[in-house]
Amino acid sequence: MNITTWNINGIRAAMQKGIDKWIKGFSPDVLCFQEIKAKPEQFDPSIFKSMHYECIWNSAERAGYSGVGVLFKKQPINIQYGLGDPKFDREGRVIWLTYSDFELFNIYFPNGGRSLERVPFKLEFYELLLKICDSLHKQNKNIIITGDFNTAHNEIDLKNAKANQKNTGFLPEERIWIDYYLQHKFIDIYRQLYPDRIQYTWWTYRMNARQNGVGWRLDYFLISQKLKEKVGDVIIQDDVKGSDHCPVTLQLNFD
Repeated sequence: MNITTWNINGIRAAMQKGIDKWIKGFSPDVLCFQEIKAKPEQFDPSIFKSMHYECIWNSAERAGYSGVGVLFKKQPINIQYGLGDPKFDREGRVIWLTYSDFELFNIYFPNGGRSLERVPFKLEFYELLLKICDSLHKQNKNIIITGDFNTAHNEIDLKNAKANQKNTGFLPEERIWIDYYLQHKFIDIYRQLYPDRIQYTWWTYRMNARQNGVGWRLDYFLISQKLKEKVGDVIIQDDVKGSDHCPVTLQLNFD
C-alpha cells in the first residue's frame, strides 16, 4: 500500500501545472493533499474520479487559504473532518481516516507567521493532536500522521540551520514538539531508515532555491512504533515538480 503526502500549494494552480499526469502514472493508493486553497465548487474533481479515486475535501472557511484533501481507492471505515476544536477546524487542517490496520491523519500544521504571531496557535495544535493520539495508542490503535508539519526537526533537515534559528519552522519551541511525539510511541520513519541522508521537501520560490539545493524537510510520516515492521520504504520524490513542496511516499506491506 502506497500513501503519498503532498502540499500542492493550491490545487487549481497545481492542476494547471499537470500534477494529474504524475498522479495517473504513480497511482498511490491514498494521496493526501495539503494547502488546497479552494472550496470543492471551485474545481472539478472528475479527473480524479476517472482514475478510480474517491475524493474528499476539508476546505478552510477563509477563501483561498489552507485546506486539505484526500484521494483514496479503498473506502475507509470512517472519515472525520477536523480535531473537534472550532478554532483549528475552521481552517480546514485535518482529515482523519480510519482503516482496519491504522488511523491516518492528513494534516496541514499551522505556520508560525513571519512575525511569530501564530506560534502559540501552532503549538496548541500540536498539543491537541498529541492528546488525541495518546488516547488512540491507549486503545492499541496504530497511527500514521502525515502532511506538512511546517517544522524542520533537526539541523540535518534544512540547509541553513544557523541562519534560521529565530525563524518559524526552526524555533526550539516548535522543534521540541517533534521530540514529544517521538517520546509518545511515534517514529519519524524516514529518519529511522535514513539517519544521515540529506533530502528536502520544500524550497522557497525565491533565489533559485530548489536548483541550488537550499531547502527544508517539512513533510513527514510519523508512525506508531508497532507499524515499523510493515514499512517497505519512504521515498522523497524531490524530482517531481508542480509545487514548492514535493511528494513523499510511504510504502507499507500488509498481508
